Parts: sequence; C-alpha cells; structure tokens
Amino acid sequence: MVSCRVGLVGAGGVAQRHARVLSGFEDVEIVGVTDVVSEAAVALAARHDARTFTDVAELLAAGPDAVYVCVPPFAHGPVEEAVVDAGVPMFVEKPVAVDLGTAERIADLVARRGLRTAVGHHWRYLSVLDTARELLADRPVRMVSGAWLDKVPPVAWWSRRDRSGGPVVEQAAHVLDLIRVLAGEVTEVTAYGDGTPPPVDGADIDSVTTATLRFATGAVGTLSAACVLGWKHRAGLEILADGLALSLTEDGLLIRDADGERHVPADPEAARVAVDRAFVDAVRGAGDDVRVPYAEALNTQRLALAVADSARSGRAVRLGTSVGTVVPATGVTVDA
Repeated sequence: MVSCRVGLVGAGGVAQRHARVLSGFEDVEIVGVTDVVSEAAVALAARHDARTFTDVAELLAAGPDAVYVCVPPFAHGPVEEAVVDAGVPMFVEKPVAVDLGTAERIADLVARRGLRTAVGHHWRYLSVLDTARELLADRPVRMVSGAWLDKVPPVAWWSRRDRSGGPVVEQAAHVLDLIRVLAGEVTEVTAYGDGTPPPVDGADIDSVTTATLRFATGAVGTLSAACVLGWKHRAGLEILADGLALSLTEDGLLIRDADGERHVPADPEAARVAVDRAFVDAVRGAGDDVRVPYAEALNTQRLALAVADSARSGRAVRLGTSVGTVVPATGVTVDA
C-alpha cells in the first residue's frame, strides 16, 4: 500500500485533531468526511482537500483503506457495525460506547471478522510510560490514586448520562486505562457520586465522583472525577510501591525514591501523533505497534462502567479477574 486512504466519520474537535495529524503523514490521504452536521463535514473536508459524503454507507462505497470513527459516545454502534461489515480497518475514539452491551457487541463482530482496530487511548504512547513500567518491574504496586479534575466541556451532550456516560466514562477513562497498565486488573469497585448535576441545562450527571478500587494483586486505590471547575486542574495518577512514589500526567513523570526526586518530561502531542502513526503503519503492513485494539479498550470500558454503575446504584461492583461481566458484588461474577 503506497498511500493509506482514510475516511472520517465525525467532524468535531477530536476528528479535526486526527485530521491535522493524518494530513501531516506523507503516506496518508484523507479521502472523505461524513457527519450528521453537514456544515461541519463540509468545513473539515475543505481544509484537507477531501470529499464530503452524506452518510457512512456512501463513505464506505468510496473504498477507504481505513476509517476513523470520531462520534460522540452515544452515537457508537451503528457506525462500527457498518465499517466491520465492510471489512475496513477501524480506529475508534474513546469511550467506545455509553453502555457495555454495545461495546461487547462490536468487540464480538470485530473478533469474528478478524479486523484490524485501534482505540484512541493515546496515553499508552506517552514516552514516560515505559520508564514507569521499568521502575515498577521488581516492586509490587501497593496503592494507586487517579484523578481527573476538570470543567464541563462546551458540548450539549456531555452533561447527559445517556449521551456521554458521565465524567468517569468520558474523561477519566484515560486514567483508568493507565491504572490497568501499571497496577493490573481491578476486581472490585465501590463508588459514590454527589447526586448533584452541574448547572447546565438538562444535566443529570454527578458533579463529583469518588471510588475505591481493589486489584487482583491485593493493591488498593482510588479514583476521583470532578467537573466543578472552570479549568483543567489535574489529570493523572500517583503510584506507591516499596520505596518508590510515581506521579504521572500527560506532561511527564515525577519520580521519588531513595536517590531523591527527579522529573522526566513528556510531550502529549507526540503521543497523539504516535497513536495515529501506529494505526496507519499497521494498516499499511509496515508496523505492529497498536497498543489498544478494540478488545483491550473493552477491558477499560468495563472498568469505567463498573465505577459509574456503583456510583449510581450505591453498591459495590465486582469484575471477573479474567475480564468478566460486571455484576453486583452481592451476586456471582461471570467470567467472559
């Protein structure tokens, strides 16, 4: 494949970011854009000398080599089904759905088709992640503390639970994904929301959520999410191991151990480029560095939804250690 012909489903902010990155690759051609807001599709297509298509079926008929699915959380499902049915490699922005049923259905279709996929958990490509893993290689994680403390984004669907999944699913999923990478699988969560939505028309999400996490290794942790500020205050995680404290954000890794304190910087923009580069290389057969295929993103989706479900129900939720179906802690865990 000399050039990878990419189609975009969605023309919002995330799609615009991917388009900017992809257009900077000499081996990528953006062939078309479709969006339910036709004006947005026309504007994005014009910036990248691409065509505008009326719907997903018309875009797929143009024969792209890969499709980027950059739709709001509530819109996932039908788009992916169409792309999988067409047998086209697919990049999906997170979160992959607002519910578990949709995500599991798409994961099953992808597995049956053997389709090449990637999901936009670009934090997996932070340059400091390997450093953190090396430091933890011979030290068991004892405690993890993750947080995403932010504002309400300026899109109408975000403050609706049935549209976004809430702050834990839509935002803090990045933190939960890295928690899984560095501390292992979570087996049980207990979460609480404040029951008070932000002062936005139609809002029904919790303004703040906090959760306790129990890991298969015996480690414990917490997650905090909030949208009560007017700015992005903090997003990242802290990890404690024997004689070691790590603080990881998009901007870098702070290390404290017996040798003192040191900071290793990271470039979040480089990670955003790397996640697209890895997917394009995989589609072209020129590389194999997709770190979060759809099946792996489903594991993080299960964890995020477990936190959200626990906060909503007021009950602990247990997850199977082999990545199972989320059930109330008073029930029986069903392993997938």
